[in-house]
Amino acid sequence: MKRVAVVYWSGTGNTEAMACQVAEGARAAGAEVSLFTADAFSPGLMGEFDAFAFGCPSMGAEELEDTVFEPLFSACESGLSGRTTALFGSYGWGDGEWMRQWEARCAQAGIGLACGSVICCEAPDDEAAAACRALGAALV
Repeated sequence: MKRVAVVYWSGTGNTEAMACQVAEGARAAGAEVSLFTADAFSPGLMGEFDAFAFGCPSMGAEELEDTVFEPLFSACESGLSGRTTALFGSYGWGDGEWMRQWEARCAQAGIGLACGSVICCEAPDDEAAAACRALGAALV
């Protein structure tokens, strides 16, 4: 059975709701899933998992949250090359530039993403929730 870590940071609860849907999709596909807030995860835990979903909303000028999530992702980044990984997050403005930049960063680091990233404006609607569940299943 694949072990999947869903790691997220959420300021308003929107990305947390997405994380729960990602976890549901991975479980439905047969994985053992652990859900972590960014401050509860560390690179030392990476060896316990086969696949990873990282979620962070757009912050500031369309960037990753920089006090908790960005330092965590930077610390995990080198260990994600060759590992099954996916990205998700919500936004309230802009057009998804933060996600395009995050995907490009992953590509430059040799992190191949398991599927297309999922973004949604504000709280996930039914379509975004279904996309999150499909992202979770793609990790399995």
